[in-house]
Amino acid sequence: MLALIIGLVTVVIGILGLIKWIAPFIYVLKGAVPAMLICGGLLAIIAGITSMKDAAEAKKLEQEQKKEPGQK
Repeated sequence: MLALIIGLVTVVIGILGLIKWIAPFIYVLKGAVPAMLICGGLLAIIAGITSMKDAAEAKKLEQEQKKEPGQK
């Protein structure tokens, strides 16, 4: 019950703070969104490169197994 009351109070304080400081919030948001997009894009690039390397490695192992049919 105490956690519910504290949660409600903090939500109300947060909403009041957002209403009072909406301009600085928008200013920070304008700076944070491009930074988050850049970081997300870099992570996607790294994931794509890793995926391509893994696919090439799997293809290479598959070709090696075809060359040596009797051995594991």
